[in-house]
Amino acid sequence: MKRFLFGGILGCLFGFALGIFIYPFWFLNEAATEQLVQNSARVEIAKGEFIHANPSDPVHYGKGHVTLFNEGDGRKTVHLADDFQVGPGPAFHVYLVDHTKVRTAADFNDANKVDLGKIRAFRGSQIFPVPASADMSTFKSVVVWCKEFGVLISPATLKKGNSS
Repeated sequence: MKRFLFGGILGCLFGFALGIFIYPFWFLNEAATEQLVQNSARVEIAKGEFIHANPSDPVHYGKGHVTLFNEGDGRKTVHLADDFQVGPGPAFHVYLVDHTKVRTAADFNDANKVDLGKIRAFRGSQIFPVPASADMSTFKSVVVWCKEFGVLISPATLKKGNSS
């Protein structure tokens, strides 16, 4: 009886863990294809590239480019480029962060940040509006963070841009 109970509990735990990692692949594997609308007044504020912050962690990674734009009408946007990709997981959010080199969860937690919302796909082009109250001059990085488990997924340090 004890073996049966132990096996049942172990099976449930394994099934739950497997579901957390497999679910995103089954239902969220589509690439996002949000494109910027032609806008001659758009100015590039900054750009960066996502990195794998902890190479010893094969699950939490990211890559691709990100650009911050002033749309010319008072709106500002963050654009994850077509080459954007992160490893799958629950509740990944995009943040603007006031620290230059975010490499650990402690770096992220110590920073002032603005949550731009949940990513819509684990790869592909996505656009996030920046709240009007956000002072863009204070932000030095864009970070993908797992809100569910408090894990750093991928940071991108920003460099000031030119007109585009």
